[in-house]
Parts: sequence; C-alpha cells; structure tokens
Amino acid sequence: MQVETLPSVPQLDKKQYLRVATIANKTALRYLYIGTDTNSLLVLGSSFHAGYTAETFEAAKKLLRQHTKEIDVFIIDVSYNEKELKDFHIFLANRNLLSIPVIYNDCHMTHEQALRQNDMIDDVIDLCNWQYDFASKISFLRKTKEYGFTTNTSDLKVKPSNSTGKRAFDIIIASILLILLLPVFLIIALAIRLESKGPIFYNAKRAGRGFRIFRFYKFRTMEVNADKKIEALAHLNQYSGSAQGAKFFKLSNDPRITKVGRFLRNTSLDELPQLFNVLKGDMSLVGNRPLPLYEAATLTTNEFVERFMAPAGITGLWQIKKRGRAEMSIDERISLDISYARKYNLLYDFWIMANTPRALFQKTDV
Repeated sequence: MQVETLPSVPQLDKKQYLRVATIANKTALRYLYIGTDTNSLLVLGSSFHAGYTAETFEAAKKLLRQHTKEIDVFIIDVSYNEKELKDFHIFLANRNLLSIPVIYNDCHMTHEQALRQNDMIDDVIDLCNWQYDFASKISFLRKTKEYGFTTNTSDLKVKPSNSTGKRAFDIIIASILLILLLPVFLIIALAIRLESKGPIFYNAKRAGRGFRIFRFYKFRTMEVNADKKIEALAHLNQYSGSAQGAKFFKLSNDPRITKVGRFLRNTSLDELPQLFNVLKGDMSLVGNRPLPLYEAATLTTNEFVERFMAPAGITGLWQIKKRGRAEMSIDERISLDISYARKYNLLYDFWIMANTPRALFQKTDV
C-alpha cells in the first residue's frame, strides 16, 4: 500500500482514511484511529511511524477487512455508543482480532461507562495529554491481555472484590492523616526552605497500575535539577546488575541529597505528600512502588508485566521486606512486586501496614 506524506492539519479530517507517513525515531507500531479530532491526530502523528484513520466504526470495519495484519492498537475517539461498541467488539472477535489492545479517549467515556465495558476496552487515557511513548503502553496491554487480566487503568478494578473496600479505606485513612500531620508538613516545609533554594515539593511523572502515568509528589530531598545528573552518576547505581533488560536506579550515599533531605529519607517523612496522590486516586496506601518512566519502560515484558496489575502504593511488600538493604537485587524486587500483585487484598494490606513502622527508619543511605 502506498504511503502518503503527512498532510497539513486542516486536511486531517477531510479524508475518511489517512495513512500517516513513516517518520524516524518513533514506535514502529501501527494504529487504527477511529475519530476526527485534529489534536488527537497530531499526538498520534508525532508518536507513531504509521497508522490509519476512520471516522466511524463502520469505516473502521471496512478498512480492517483489507489491512487486518497491519494494526497493533485500536484508538477510539468518538462519542460513546454502547451498541456500536458491542458491534465492533463482535466484529473483532469474528476476525480473531481480540488480541489487539483497544484504547478509548477519556473525553468520550466516563468512569462508569468504562467500568461496564471493561471486557471490550483495555484502557482509557487522556489522549491529548498523553506524554509518554505508546510502545510501552501497547506492549503492557498486549501482555496483560495474554494473561487474561482486566487492564483498564481509569481507576477500574483489577480485582473487583477488593477494589471498593480498598479505595474507601484509602480515602478515610489518608484524610485523617493529612489533618493530623498538618503541623509536621509545615515544619518540614520550613526546614527545606531554610536549607536550600528551590521548591518545597518534588513532583515527577510515575507509572502506576496499568502503566497509568500520573504526577507523583514528595518533599524535595535533593538539590535542584538532580534528575539531570543521573547519567553522570550511573556508575554508583545500586542496581548495576540488570535482569533481562529490567532497570532500576538508586544510589548508595547519593551526593545529590541535602542534609535535611537525608533525614527525611531515613525517616520516610519525604513520602508524606503522597497522601494527596492517594486522595486523587493515583495511588493506594499499600501497593507496588510507582516507577520513574525510564524504569517502567523496561518492565513491560512477559516476565515482569504482572507487577503493574497491582495499585501503586506508598508502602508495600518491597518496603517491609527489603527497604534500606543495599544488597537487594533487581530480581528480588520484581519478585516481591509480582507476589503482591497476585495476592493483594484488604487483609493483606492491613498486615503490610502493621509491619510498616519498623521499616520506616533506614540504617543505610540507599
């Protein structure tokens, strides 16, 4: 099939189908976009080598009859219509295409609608604010479909029987803690400001359950622009031995940490702002550690994908088992994450929280 040159933006919604030009340094995967939104098409055009667009589900079916083997992900960006979505799902089933992930733009689908249709929708994302490579997301969704998990990450249920009680518990406890700890927040903020210039809080993108990207909050414990020094300090990485491509980055005696920051880290007080993440629904009180994007991208393989099926958490199995131990390997850490993802429930969370206080104070600077 002939590849067309990417047209100017005003032309994007004038053609029923559009083959986007191949451009270097993008994921080699191909998408089928169902919709007409210009901004969404710009995001996809900057993220993929190539793809197809169809204005409607019917147009998408017509295209798929010709190009089935060239599609790696379906991205739906039209108003939610339950009947049309079910008809499209049946069409995909009849053509053995259910292994291909289906992503819906959240501006057209509410949480309740996504929850009802989570057998047909693999993920709901804010397409125009998507700020990470689609290759990792699609790889994750493919692996979770192979495992047969529910993967919708719009705060939906991976384990329906546990989710409601866990969320209610998170909201109640996080709200109480934020009220009680307000004086501590103020004291820490003052100490950080007196020691060094820069913001009181640190925030960065993290990948949580279902590879959902969110803004993660902590008290700042490092000098400003510490993230830019990662490459120069790579030789000090605690996780120097990688496991099948997996990568973590953590330094022993990190030179970027301030004096106040070292105290906050060793007492775990730097984690307190994550209570806001819990209230927002980005995280849970107990779960697997949300990862920096460069680390998360290495864990979307068959061996590791299960760790993303559990909620992101402030504390978790890794923290109470291994936190502060410099000899921990990548394999051990991932194994603990997967173990939690396989058997987490509210009672298990209570046990982890009961064992968390003894892990709050580290004996080593790692």
